[in-house]
Amino acid sequence: MKFHASKVVAIAVAASTILAAAGASAFTPAPAAGPAVKSSDVVLVATPKRPAKQYWRTKVRFRTDEAPGTIIVDTNNKFLYYIDGPNRATRYGIGVGRDGFGWSGVVKVGRKAEWPSWTPPAEMRRREAAKGRILPITQEGGIDNPLGARAMYLYKGGRDTIFRIHGTNQPWTIGQNMSSGCIRMMNDDVEHLYDRADVGTKVIVIGPGSKPGDTYFDDRGVDIFRQIFGG
Repeated sequence: MKFHASKVVAIAVAASTILAAAGASAFTPAPAAGPAVKSSDVVLVATPKRPAKQYWRTKVRFRTDEAPGTIIVDTNNKFLYYIDGPNRATRYGIGVGRDGFGWSGVVKVGRKAEWPSWTPPAEMRRREAAKGRILPITQEGGIDNPLGARAMYLYKGGRDTIFRIHGTNQPWTIGQNMSSGCIRMMNDDVEHLYDRADVGTKVIVIGPGSKPGDTYFDDRGVDIFRQIFGG
């Protein structure tokens, strides 16, 4: 009788364990099927951070004498504008050159690349080596590449200036003076601009050396209608 009772207890314990496991699995959601994550959404930090909201991509009311399709880079206020048409532009937040690396001028997009490789200039390699940081001669494109998802190479008189408009895997640096003169954007933003700005696009960089009146523009704030309904 004791043996029979022991068997009954063992069976009851096993059954309750199986039911508990089944119940847990019944209420554990299956992995949701959905679109694959874009490579540009991957950020190599433990806690991805976005810059302040003022640097998020925004449609603005914009006055300028420049033609639609022109890019105006305001390094003082950390904004890049793509002129959409009369009285309107898309404004992007950017990171710019730190002290001693700012510049200004009128250049053009000479070429473009998706997930570009990075070849730091020899001067940069020497400068960083003096600080104990050894840079690669060339680093292949990818999510850990400093040029991010896209790069637009800026040319002057048909020659590469070594400056670029490019993405970054450090989005928290947008709005800061961090680079060696290049214009950095969040990866989603540089992808958006890349699809709109063709090779030959005029780029006006306002920075050290720019004179008041050299380039007229007036950012009149958020275009609420376009921001909500597009266009």
